[in-house]
Amino acid sequence: MHRSSKRTRLALAITAATAATFAGIGSAHAVEGPQPIVGGEIAHTSDTPWAIQMSNTASPSPTGEYCGGTLVAANKVVTAAHCVEGTSASSWTAVQGRDDLADTSVGKESAISDIWYDPSYGQGAHDVAVVTLATPFEGVPTLPLNQDTSVGESGATATVYGWGETEGTGPADTFQKVDVPLMGDASCASAYGNEYVGEGEVCAGYEEGGKDSCQGDSGGPLVVGGKLVGIVSWGQGCADAGNPGVYSEVSTYYDELTSHIG
Repeated sequence: MHRSSKRTRLALAITAATAATFAGIGSAHAVEGPQPIVGGEIAHTSDTPWAIQMSNTASPSPTGEYCGGTLVAANKVVTAAHCVEGTSASSWTAVQGRDDLADTSVGKESAISDIWYDPSYGQGAHDVAVVTLATPFEGVPTLPLNQDTSVGESGATATVYGWGETEGTGPADTFQKVDVPLMGDASCASAYGNEYVGEGEVCAGYEEGGKDSCQGDSGGPLVVGGKLVGIVSWGQGCADAGNPGVYSEVSTYYDELTSHIG
C-alpha cells in the first residue's frame, strides 16, 4: 500500500513516477503503491507459506520489494490492481518462502506469465488482481478465499502480513505481521467519507493508531480464521490515529476472482 493523503491505495501504483516516490511510501493506503507493516512483529513464511512477495524491476529497493500477494493455487497469486496496473508481466518476480529478502539463498522464485486485474478498478474499489506464475509453486500450501460477507462487520481480529515499510518499528525488507481488529463499514466511512466503498472494502485498525500495513504491503493478505478476507489496498498515512487501513473485500469479488484462478 502506498498510503498517501488518501492512503494511496496501498500498492505502489506502479508507474515511473510512483516508483520514484516509493522510497517514502510506508503502508497500504491512500497513495497508490506498496505499503509495509507498522507496529508489528517478525513473522516466518514457514508458518504462512502462502504469503508471496512481489518484486518489480521499477522498485528503488535493492531487493526489488514492491508489493505482496497470496498464493491461492499452485500457479495463481491474488494481489491488488493498483500494484499491477500499467505494468508488464516481465517486470515482476514472485518470491515464496523468503523471510529476509536480502537472503536469496532461500525461497522459491517465479516469473509472471500473465496479469489480470478488475477492469472496473479506478471507478471506486475493485482493487483486486490475479497473476499467473510461469513456474508453479508446487507443493506449497495455499490460502482459501473468504466467501462470508458478514466477516467485515464481525469485529474479529485479523492479521496482515508484508515486507513493506515499518516507519522504524522493525527491520526493512523483512517479513512481518500485525494483528488489527476489523472495524466495520461505519467506522471507515466516518474516517474517509465517500472515499471508502462499503460494498467492496473492509476496514481494520485501531482508533488510536500504532499498528497498520504500510507502503510496500499493498496487495498482501489480511487473514481471519485461515481465510483471505482482505487485500491491502489503501489508507491515509500508516498507523495514524483515526485513519484505519482499507482492504479490498475478498467476499465481494469471490466469484470474479475464482473465475480467474481456475
